[in-house]
Amino acid sequence: MPIRPDPTTPATTQSGRLTRRAEFLRVAAKGRKAPMPGLVLQALPRADDGPARLGFTVTKKVGNAVIRNRTRRRLKEAARLNLREAPLAGVDLVLIGRDGTRTRDFLALRDDLRRALAKAGVAAPSEAGGTQAGAAPVSAPDAGGRKTGEKKIGGSKPREGAAGTPILRRRAPAAATP
Repeated sequence: MPIRPDPTTPATTQSGRLTRRAEFLRVAAKGRKAPMPGLVLQALPRADDGPARLGFTVTKKVGNAVIRNRTRRRLKEAARLNLREAPLAGVDLVLIGRDGTRTRDFLALRDDLRRALAKAGVAAPSEAGGTQAGAAPVSAPDAGGRKTGEKKIGGSKPREGAAGTPILRRRAPAAATP
């Protein structure tokens, strides 16, 4: 019968992922928290200089399994891109998805992660690269051609029928005068 290695040895804990409930609870209890509109970051420095270990969690309050998985995938991709630009070492990170994570503009979600890393003291503010104080975040236009955060001005576009023809409202027939 093979001997299973101790899960607390460095060889098995350097996988880059937090997988056990006890690891998540340790980060939650002893780590620093940085809530942002798109996510909550929990960070706990480790004694070694190994690569950062990540854990992702999304509660059932956010939605059903499909929605939670989509939210988790967005967090994973934002973390992958940010850590590729500025790798971290000797820290455990837990990213908690919020209700707004799946609908938040992806550039804003990445900026939330950068700011959360700086707020938790894991990344230097210059590494966080986010927006300066008082400056609005830059984001890509949404489906309506507006940048996120801009209000729509004016009325809605005219209703269209089949084949894209506009629907005209009919006037009530004028009362005939004798």
